[in-house]
Amino acid sequence: MDKLLSIGSAALKKAAFNEKAKEYVLDNPVLFNVLKKAADRYIGGETLEETLTKVIQQNRDGFKCSVEFMGESTRSEQEANEATHEFIRICQEISRQKLYSTVSLDLSHIGLAIAEDLCFNNLMAICTAAAQSGTEVIISAEGTERTDAIINTYKRAVKEYNGVGITMQAYLYRSKDDFKELIKEPGRIRIVKGAFETVPGLSMPRGEQLDEAYLGYVDQLLSEGHLCSIATHHDKVQQKAKELIHHHQPDKNKYEFESLYGIQTEQLEKLKEEGYPTKLYFVYGKEWYLYLCNRLAEYPMNIFRALNDIVS
Repeated sequence: MDKLLSIGSAALKKAAFNEKAKEYVLDNPVLFNVLKKAADRYIGGETLEETLTKVIQQNRDGFKCSVEFMGESTRSEQEANEATHEFIRICQEISRQKLYSTVSLDLSHIGLAIAEDLCFNNLMAICTAAAQSGTEVIISAEGTERTDAIINTYKRAVKEYNGVGITMQAYLYRSKDDFKELIKEPGRIRIVKGAFETVPGLSMPRGEQLDEAYLGYVDQLLSEGHLCSIATHHDKVQQKAKELIHHHQPDKNKYEFESLYGIQTEQLEKLKEEGYPTKLYFVYGKEWYLYLCNRLAEYPMNIFRALNDIVS
């Protein structure tokens, strides 16, 4: 069974990066509407307005939230600028409605795949809007071919706005060295295990070695009182992180447990009830193909839940 799950996970990760498949789904109204029934479990909606309705409710229930307009790998300056305007709109709505929320984004959505300076300028425009209410802007992780550019852009950005944070993937062997540099910066470090397919030798597989590496980063962040997000759905890792929190006794404003909307949120609910800071991560838009594939790849048995969502 484990071998079959591993094969299924690898296949779904490859499907996520199949640009032709994504374009086919987006251009085929029938297929789009069918598969969206499965995606609805994991996304805030197609529009910001739909998503903010859910954010408001989760805020009332005691959860901090994060909002991301889905998209990546824009290939024109116009598309990058349009995405930037949408992220600015998110910042404005968070401020206007006084929401307890951060903003998350893929740098390739705002121009990184075109030019680093274009991306940086767009990021600064978003940060300027975010600064009006002191909203954090968290840079998401992407494929390994972009890791250097993402880190470079982050280091430039945090000098201009210390409310910028970055996501680090624990499964990458290079993260051990990257972490030494990132922890010197004031921005929040969001630790994830890593979901992208890599060429052999760049990343470690899921298992005890990765769990130990992940918790090692969490341990260092908590011990230094550095801003961090413990972004995992793995119950065992969450419990070990709780032990580290009890050991270091960090300021509650310095750390948070984070989960993606629609995935094992009962665990996050329990952590909230126990008094730990918690955050729900919402995404919205029409570019949900990659996101859905990655969510199913994390636990391929969820494909049966997706089938049930489709036929319900």
